[in-house]
Amino acid sequence: MQFITFMTYNPSISAFSFLDMPQKDPCQKQACEIQKCLQANNYMESKCQAVIEELRKCCARYPKGRSLVCSGFEKEEEEKQTLKRTPQ
Repeated sequence: MQFITFMTYNPSISAFSFLDMPQKDPCQKQACEIQKCLQANNYMESKCQAVIEELRKCCARYPKGRSLVCSGFEKEEEEKQTLKRTPQ
């Protein structure tokens, strides 16, 4: 889970304090839609390509590491880049 840190001022002790608040994953909705689709289609990935593409689009809108549900796509992309750099 990712956190956003908020800084607050406490006048009674003349100090700042930090509050960590959980941050909602921006692509969680699309990840849930994939799960629903897979369950409805006996886990046949080919039947869920449209919702998988929606998650990819969502992931592309955010910086690397911002969305936990996008980490699989990020790892996949890193592996592709590594293969491109490897001489064959």
